[in-house]
Amino acid sequence: MSPTANWNYPTAIKFGVGRIKELAEVCRSQGILRPLLVTDSGLARVPITTAAVDSLLAAGLGATLFSDLKPNPIEANLLAGLEAYRAGNHDGVVAFGGGSGLDMGKLVAFMSGQTRPVWDFEDIGDWWTRADADGIAPVIAVPTTAGTGSEVGRAGVITDERTHTKRIIFHPKMMPRVVICDPALTVGMPSKITAGTGMDALSHCLEAYCAPGFHPMADGIAVEGMRLVVKSLVRAVRTPDDLDARANMMAAALMGATAFQKGLGGMHALSHPVGAVYDTHHGMTNATFMPYVLKFNRAAIEDRITRLAAYLQLPAPGFDSFLAFVLKLRKDIGVPHTLGELGVDDRQADLIAEMAIADPSAAGNPVPLDLQGAAEIFSAASQGRI
Repeated sequence: MSPTANWNYPTAIKFGVGRIKELAEVCRSQGILRPLLVTDSGLARVPITTAAVDSLLAAGLGATLFSDLKPNPIEANLLAGLEAYRAGNHDGVVAFGGGSGLDMGKLVAFMSGQTRPVWDFEDIGDWWTRADADGIAPVIAVPTTAGTGSEVGRAGVITDERTHTKRIIFHPKMMPRVVICDPALTVGMPSKITAGTGMDALSHCLEAYCAPGFHPMADGIAVEGMRLVVKSLVRAVRTPDDLDARANMMAAALMGATAFQKGLGGMHALSHPVGAVYDTHHGMTNATFMPYVLKFNRAAIEDRITRLAAYLQLPAPGFDSFLAFVLKLRKDIGVPHTLGELGVDDRQADLIAEMAIADPSAAGNPVPLDLQGAAEIFSAASQGRI
């Protein structure tokens, strides 16, 4: 029997060096005259951010800046953002930055017209239908990293401090109306952030490609996204002003987030609770778990990985050559080989395993991820056992 599927793909994207100059024009085109620019505290005072705010003001738009965000945003950050949005009588959001700024910008826009708590809109079943769709403000997304792909996503991640879990808040109208992808904005990223976000893009493409289910468009996008990472991530880390490498990585980030509508898997299922409990960088955590999850899934993905290795023109294409490539890439760009190097101990291993199998990403793992399997991967990543 031929397969049946429902597919959704992203939004309008303005891609290229210098496109940030179009920000004010894009805001006006979407009816946004008083934008709240949401970013993280680390970006608030850097030149790319201040220049963006100045360009909005120079165009006569009533822009203000909100940057009270943790690296893994919490509800208090969202409530503060909503207070700033309402106090400034804003009519839209410019979500600016990496994953935290982009996610929080989308969440502020989404919650600006809601009366229920944010947790009522978690990505469970049809909970998104509880929202007042007319109360969702428009969003323009401007990524300044190349990894999360949140700029083309219909969800935002927020940490629930009560349970130390990362929750995904979803609504179709959370998708930014326009994305401005200017690779020049990523040039100033520290090499560690370039590496971590780049590995996040790779993990999105890789887990989407390996996820079960019929989605040939996602598979094709994921494979080409991985080729761009292979071609450009090391260059972007070592030569920060290489705009071709930066552009390829920005495209790979878009492609990973587009592809993972098909599904994610064990890397994300484990990195979400580790990030929530230990406040680690999401992309770097995915990168640390990557080879251990690959090894765990080998029986279910070996044929797929062999085809991927051939497309990537790896020597002696096969699972082993791809695993060797991943290990070398991690070493070349400074990814920790073990969780201990990431600052994660094993005292809460049982809790992490329990949280991992409850994470929505676990459902997309090629090998069903149970408590024993999650604990096995965590143990291997703690000990560096491939």
